[in-house]
Amino acid sequence: MSRARQPPLVTGISPNEGISWTKVTIRGENLGTGPTDLIGLTICGHNCLLTAEWMSASKIVCRVGQAKNDKGDIIVTTKSGGKGTSTVSFKLLKPEKIGILDQSAVWVDEMNYYDMRTDRNKGIPPLSLRPANPLGIEIDKGRFPQKDLESLFPGMSADFTSENFSAAWYLIENHSTTSFDQLKTAVVNLKKQANKKNEGSLAYVKGGLSTFFEAQDALSAIHQKLEADGTEKVEGSMTQKLENVLNRASNTADTLFQEVLGRKDKADSTRNALNVLQRFKFLFNLPLNIERNIQKGDYDVVINDYEKAKSLFGKTEVQVFKKYYAEVETRIEALRELLLDKLLETPSTLHDQKRYIRYLSDLHAPGDPAWQCIGAQHQWILQLMHNCKESYVKEQKGSNALLHSPMLDLDGDVRPSPIGHLSQTASLKRGSSFQSGRDDAWRYKAPQQVVFVEKLTKLVVSQLPNFWKLWVSYVNGSLFSETAEKSGQMERSKKNARQRQNDFKKMIQEVMHSLVKLIRGALLPFSLREGELRQYGGWEMKSELSGQWLTHVIQTVRLSSESLTALEIPNDMLQIIQDLILDLRVRCIIVTLQHTAEDIKRLAEKEDWVVDNEGLTSLPSQFEQCIIHSLQSLKTVLDCKPGEASVFQQQKTQEDVCQLSIGIMQGFIDCLEQLSTKPDGDIDTSHLSVDVSSPDLFGSIHEESSLSSEQRLLIALSNCRYLERHTFLNIAEHFEKHGFQGVDKITQVSMESLKELDQRLFEMYIEFKADPIVGSLEPGIYAGYFDWKDCLVPTGVRNYLKEALVNIIAVHAEVFTISKDLVPRVMSRVVEAVSEELSRLMQCVSSFSKNGALQAKLEICALRDTVAIYLTPESKSSFKQALEALPQLSSGTDRKLLEELLNKFKSSMHLQLTCFQASSSAMMKT
Repeated sequence: MSRARQPPLVTGISPNEGISWTKVTIRGENLGTGPTDLIGLTICGHNCLLTAEWMSASKIVCRVGQAKNDKGDIIVTTKSGGKGTSTVSFKLLKPEKIGILDQSAVWVDEMNYYDMRTDRNKGIPPLSLRPANPLGIEIDKGRFPQKDLESLFPGMSADFTSENFSAAWYLIENHSTTSFDQLKTAVVNLKKQANKKNEGSLAYVKGGLSTFFEAQDALSAIHQKLEADGTEKVEGSMTQKLENVLNRASNTADTLFQEVLGRKDKADSTRNALNVLQRFKFLFNLPLNIERNIQKGDYDVVINDYEKAKSLFGKTEVQVFKKYYAEVETRIEALRELLLDKLLETPSTLHDQKRYIRYLSDLHAPGDPAWQCIGAQHQWILQLMHNCKESYVKEQKGSNALLHSPMLDLDGDVRPSPIGHLSQTASLKRGSSFQSGRDDAWRYKAPQQVVFVEKLTKLVVSQLPNFWKLWVSYVNGSLFSETAEKSGQMERSKKNARQRQNDFKKMIQEVMHSLVKLIRGALLPFSLREGELRQYGGWEMKSELSGQWLTHVIQTVRLSSESLTALEIPNDMLQIIQDLILDLRVRCIIVTLQHTAEDIKRLAEKEDWVVDNEGLTSLPSQFEQCIIHSLQSLKTVLDCKPGEASVFQQQKTQEDVCQLSIGIMQGFIDCLEQLSTKPDGDIDTSHLSVDVSSPDLFGSIHEESSLSSEQRLLIALSNCRYLERHTFLNIAEHFEKHGFQGVDKITQVSMESLKELDQRLFEMYIEFKADPIVGSLEPGIYAGYFDWKDCLVPTGVRNYLKEALVNIIAVHAEVFTISKDLVPRVMSRVVEAVSEELSRLMQCVSSFSKNGALQAKLEICALRDTVAIYLTPESKSSFKQALEALPQLSSGTDRKLLEELLNKFKSSMHLQLTCFQASSSAMMKT
């Protein structure tokens, strides 16, 4: 019948040689299924089963006995496999005998150990000091949490060498899944180990039986001799002699071995001391190891060693241990102080801060290191901000203060570059000076306030994220452990964080307030109180920043706000930044409009008086482009980013912007009036020219190099007409497009002011041109003592009327050269003036002769028919009143003569009267 398993096979032994009682490890295959399956083990022919410990089917540990053979095989016998074989052998060495008086360089293994709990030497069996598997069955570690076992068995231990050993705890921890049959096997193993210990003691007694028998034989011989003598005297004498011999022998032995025994006691004491040093060398070497590891920065090793020492010797009563443990505590306290200094040291990375906080927590540092770090970081950020301001204020005042302070040199750049933010975002449309030709020289031209804001916001954005993340880690407890191993610390951290939420909120608000007030002190000092201005101001405000620089500052602050918002900082803490942005936007609009008004006033200097074919100079276009450019530069300011309010939400801002816009329009109107009414000598027209492509009948305004005041008035009137019909309406559309409020009011007020100017200039021009013509009528009528009562038969229109018509034609030519559109308006007013004067003169004549009436009617009709296309209701009424003042022509001869003379006049002056033809221009109602 075949066996169930293969026979055992030994394939290795370590060590492979040694003296008797050497502990060896046997390895191989099929070495049994358990301790009960192992029934035989011989090494060099000696039965070693008594000392054998079955570890597994491939490993057995035992001690070599006193074999007779010097070298032999290792034979394992099991119930399941029978007697096995061996492929290796063991060599038994003969021990060197050492006498009691011989010196030796090694200690004889006496199988002792020093028990600290009982403070005495205790013999233990030669199997092992602490058997790893006392039950002799396979260990299966369970998954029960250590904390649950500690709470279930308070004050107990799973260590079977401990005085507080708990068998239930040991079984749950190491054999929670072991079957009941295996546990029965474990009981058998325990009983067998107990029997082995008893057998070992019995064997020790058996080994000393020979000595015992010799002593017994000696005593029996003495007793028999005493009986043979048969007398008490002999017995007493012999007894006395025996006692004397024994005393002398004892004294001689004491004298002989006193030195040897003294050395042996000293050696035993030294051996015990060395045992203690060897066993507890961890504690004795710990102070030095702590110092070395601190110097190397291996804080984790120090903390682990400290935790181990604290658990082993924290409550010891042994004086030497207490002394060394006190030394360890001294060095740990120094380490706590060192780590706290490193934690509070600035600048520091978030990783290092978390690491130092975790170290201090593991070392049970007093107080709350995490909160101390948050407080130190908060103060450092505030100090950085104020140092930044002071350095730039000193530089602005010409001081040679260092800008390379370690606290400020965060990015290694001496001067902050505003291009840094712009390169990461869309380009800002702020005007031509920012849209092209940017180079490194730009930063040196930037005002100190702008560079300061750039640096300040960059500083806050670079430091505040780590500060905020440190707080978040403090709140969720991740400062202490990434897992739940230290749940107690995490819970305490969360509890402390809940209690200090308001304090941290105040810290963030203080940083935000400092940031905002420092920016206000540099850009909006008028928005700070006097006390705040001394703390946050100090800048030399020679001139206010332009709208372009304010636009750049707004973009910088916006980018900073977006970066802080991305940290998920509550909006209520960042609202103060939104308020600052709103004030900056409003100020930027006000300043830009003010500067635009100043630029508009200077447009008069750019008037070149070059007239195009529509009678316009470049001034209206320059005015419109100036405003459009100004509004475009404000586009990014007017646009609302997420979370921002409209700049026009406040009524005062609407009113201020409306008044400034009206002021801009009024400034240009004043500019036009200034140019129109300036004396001739104040106007430089050496560059005067006319558009060569103009289809005008006249190639130029004048051959001279100067403009007359009448010509300037005409050009101004042409510009006013274009402004009213086009420019002001276009500007109103741009205002509405950019969200301006009160555009209707701006347009209405501007239009009224423009019309008033237009009317004033028009009246001035009419006065310049019509008054001479009107004034020449009366002298011309009565030239040569002409009398309406006594005059000859009319032969034609007299020269005064022809001269008046020529002067009117000259006015027409001048106006037509500047602007064809103004001709009807001007000519109508001139004709009104002339007809009104002619009507007055006719009505002043007391009486007319027949020839006088005919002559008057001829001249009145000739003038009326010539300027017929420019007649207005007023001029028609004047001509009618003049004709009604004349006597009626009764005869047909007179009417025929009148008609012939009119035709003669029109024929003779046909060329001159061409300008009065209806096809030359369209009538304009005034």
